Amino acid sequence: MAFKTDIEIAREAKKKPIMEIGSKLGIPSEHLLPYGHDKAKVSQEFIKSLSGKKDGKLILVTAINPTPAGEGKTTTTVGLGDGLNRIGKKAVICIREASLGPNFGMKGGAAGGGYAQVVPMEEMNLHFTGDFHAITSAHNLLSAMIDNHIYWGNSLDIDERRVAWRRVMDMNDRALRDIVVSLGGVANGFPRQTGFDITVASEVMAILCLSNDLEDLQKRLGDIVVAYTRDKKPVYCRDIKADGAMTVLLKDAMQPNLVQTLENNPAFVHGGPFANIAHGCNSVIATKTALKLGEYVVTEAGFGADLGAEKFFDIKCRKAGLKPSAAVIVATVRAMKMNGGVAKADLGTENVDAVKKGCPNLGRHIANVKSFGVPVVVAINHFYSDTDAEVAAVKAYVAEQGAEAILCKHWANGSAGIEDLAHKVVQLAESGAANFAPLYPDDMPLFQKLETIAKRIYHADEVIADKSIRDQLKAWEAAGYGNLPICVAKTQYSFTTDPSVRGAPTGHSVPVREVRLSAGAGFIVAICGEIMTMPGLPKVPSAEVIRLNDAGHVEGLF
Repeated sequence: MAFKTDIEIAREAKKKPIMEIGSKLGIPSEHLLPYGHDKAKVSQEFIKSLSGKKDGKLILVTAINPTPAGEGKTTTTVGLGDGLNRIGKKAVICIREASLGPNFGMKGGAAGGGYAQVVPMEEMNLHFTGDFHAITSAHNLLSAMIDNHIYWGNSLDIDERRVAWRRVMDMNDRALRDIVVSLGGVANGFPRQTGFDITVASEVMAILCLSNDLEDLQKRLGDIVVAYTRDKKPVYCRDIKADGAMTVLLKDAMQPNLVQTLENNPAFVHGGPFANIAHGCNSVIATKTALKLGEYVVTEAGFGADLGAEKFFDIKCRKAGLKPSAAVIVATVRAMKMNGGVAKADLGTENVDAVKKGCPNLGRHIANVKSFGVPVVVAINHFYSDTDAEVAAVKAYVAEQGAEAILCKHWANGSAGIEDLAHKVVQLAESGAANFAPLYPDDMPLFQKLETIAKRIYHADEVIADKSIRDQLKAWEAAGYGNLPICVAKTQYSFTTDPSVRGAPTGHSVPVREVRLSAGAGFIVAICGEIMTMPGLPKVPSAEVIRLNDAGHVEGLF
């Protein structure tokens, strides 16, 4: 059975001028800063003028652990936004921007799929409005100024061995994970070991996504701890005097991007931290703006609920004062079969027993999300190979967990295929059943916060950490950072730190390899297992098939 590709569907979109999309939300044209005809930034002045308006209801879309079978979380987010608009609700979608690394690697883009997409698809998955380039430039300006300070006398007495600030680029490049800089003699500075992270793992990315306005942005940038002196005192970005220039570079990037769905409904696409190595949510400023403009705001959190949803609740909602009204967990029959032990090549064959065997992964996520006091519904993202018996098995399992699973056909049918889910989300949101609370209090010790996440969300028995890591956490507590939440960096493919372990494992350990202080963003990163903050390309990267055709159109993006 032949289907059009996402990029073919997106290219056929009947887009409306972005000023018309803005007018649907009540945004005057003078407060839209256009990037072409189909995308625009919303002015800070207009955003500030909304402060007295009542908030709409916030809906989180999350998912099971990703598998090669595909889940379709962004597709469902876009489809649900369209579906809510279809049933008469004023809904706004909030998603993240796409990183070039996965686009040219193996994951693909971040604009949805099928007939539930945000457009313009090519631009969104490539340079878009330049936000990631601005973040990369601001981050690396600070890197350059640190080394420049050391070169010109080092008046702050920075210990070259304790420079914590790495460089970034928006590309997967494993060769840059660990490098030595300043080789080549006196004129090039003092040699030291450092490395690159991918831009989406940058603290500057996290700061932009958690800041409320430009003033908050500059303060947070100034709070970044970039290095330590020889007597182990922190050196801040503001000590290097880089925060002002970084804010200038990020001035336009701080303004949310407005685009549209295939059905001409409004969508904010802003920020892009990964959920496996950062906090995995779109920007606070985009979400808060959307809440002032719509009755419903549908947003997503990256990867599975064990990473994205936990960080959405414990970091974004905690820091921004957000209270979600309902959550949607996306699952597929194919993924249930893969969790049940079926190989990818055999997913097209009916196997109800494998579906049942794989459902506990979904059950774990349902229980986890409910533990935050947020009502849950499951969206079964339909594939043409799904059989009635397999869908029924998922529905029956979810009912046993005290929730409802709804079959959704938005990929093929757009908003018409997701009306049932839209009605259910409205019912949950209007019921007042949500009683949101984070997983742990601010004043819990840092290591205990990490243990709480590992035991209650991952169902691990223990967290394994060297004395040096425990001592570092205690030192940060003594320095006044003990109230910060924990941002766990680990594989997205499993509740464990082993990507090959599917299902709902128990009795495992969570080894912590490193901890990093993100004082400006306002969290502690715990790097667990073998997760890398600079990904590598696969053996056959997507870049090999991305090209311009004879008509000048992009081919190969997905």
